[in-house]
Amino acid sequence: MSFLAFLLTAVVLAVTPGPGIAYVVARTVAGGRTEGLASCLGTGIGGMLHVAAAALGLSLLIAQSAMAFNLVKYLGAAYLVYLGLRLMLRKEQHSTVERVAPQGARRALFEGVAVEALNVKTALFFLAFLPQFVSPSEPLVSQLVLLGTTCVALNTLVDVVAVVAADRLLQSGPARAARARLMTRTSGITMVGLGAFLALARREAQ
Repeated sequence: MSFLAFLLTAVVLAVTPGPGIAYVVARTVAGGRTEGLASCLGTGIGGMLHVAAAALGLSLLIAQSAMAFNLVKYLGAAYLVYLGLRLMLRKEQHSTVERVAPQGARRALFEGVAVEALNVKTALFFLAFLPQFVSPSEPLVSQLVLLGTTCVALNTLVDVVAVVAADRLLQSGPARAARARLMTRTSGITMVGLGAFLALARREAQ
């Protein structure tokens, strides 16, 4: 049940339009489908670096103090609520794709790795999101790697779909804007609800 809740939440978050999708679409516009797919692979690799860092850091944390790990989970739940509120209250913005110069598939790959690996927001999200679905009594590293890899795989899959459908994504129109707003609001509500539920559930369990 915990993994199902995680999977449903991860899917909602993956399909929510964001900077990652805009980035791979921009690469596709500049260098074609090959460059766009290379950037998807790069961001996926960069995401896995965050997963490895989160798994290592959190496993060391719980080895030192179970209380500290529980504190991280509470702070993570609060951070998810904060992110959700920001999405729900965000003013409508027109979806635009930044113009970038074509640079070839290989460079797009390495740039994708660098862009994602150096994204502090991704690191914070993994540290906040992943611990909510693990059990300290079970092997922690394997749980975090499984959950993190699932997140990265879903995000990369959505990016690939965005690249393949770049022409449609670039078309502006009220219907597409409305769908983007709906997905953003849904993602915000999901994160707020998830953070509140996890925090309250742990409080009642104590």
